[in-house]
Amino acid sequence: MREPQGAAVRAAAALLLGASVCYCLWRLAAGGRRGRRAAAARGLPADSSPPVSTHTMDVDVLQKLIHLLQATDDPLIQEQALITLSNSSAFSVNQDIIRNLDGLSVIGGMLTNCVPKVKEKALNALNNLSMNIKNQEEIQVFITQVCRTVESAPLNSDVQLAGLRLLTNMSVTSDYHQKMINSIPCFLHLLSEGTERTQIQVLKVLVNLSANPAMTRHLLRAQVPSLELLFDNCINRDILVRALAFAANLKKNMNDEEGTMIEEYSEDSVFFTLCRDSAPFAQRLALLLHHPDTEVKEQVVRILTQ
Repeated sequence: MREPQGAAVRAAAALLLGASVCYCLWRLAAGGRRGRRAAAARGLPADSSPPVSTHTMDVDVLQKLIHLLQATDDPLIQEQALITLSNSSAFSVNQDIIRNLDGLSVIGGMLTNCVPKVKEKALNALNNLSMNIKNQEEIQVFITQVCRTVESAPLNSDVQLAGLRLLTNMSVTSDYHQKMINSIPCFLHLLSEGTERTQIQVLKVLVNLSANPAMTRHLLRAQVPSLELLFDNCINRDILVRALAFAANLKKNMNDEEGTMIEEYSEDSVFFTLCRDSAPFAQRLALLLHHPDTEVKEQVVRILTQ
């Protein structure tokens, strides 16, 4: 009696994925042991951070994982293959191998998958792979799709957060900021409506964008209700510091720019809340000068001295 084809594929995939996971874990453990032994030999304390390693997963295994993603429609197999590829990206050499095997385009193709878990794992894998500048050059073609995913995903969902994490990495330099302009209203909506976890992640993107003078007018024109409420002593410290950095960046860029026309901004825009001598905002900043956190006070001083 012949085994059904689908079951055979799942069995083969399980063997491949299991072997791949074991390989990754073995490399991580071996690297950690070597690091601890080397530290002990030099009389140094063991470092608890992940080891920097040049070890790679076999090219053949990575290629089979990528081919498996292309060959199967089974979401469980897709999810596990993406998790394994994501974990393997902890090693910088694997990031190059996956790119050279055209793995970035295959993983990016999973962003259109209708299964949320598969989409989330694809975003996580691309996020790990985006730590490599050459990989960013290829991943940037998916930025528009990632932005659409962030906008359409349920509020505060794992998919939305995974998309924001990838956009954070892709916005560290200004090279791809232009691709995110149309999503600025969405980012500010998430800042207003999201949970603390979502607010922190979207603020990381907004701080990166606000550091680029070319993005200043786009950010200042955007509308966001009750933005000044974020600038409060009771707000989560991680949110407050980033919100202040966002405001300080915009204030600096606006002051450096000549010929700002007030008429181009609506009364509920970011500009009117943060930059046009807003009395409520100024009062909140004055109170934050007494905040116990040094970084909070430093960011307040940045804003006040611009």
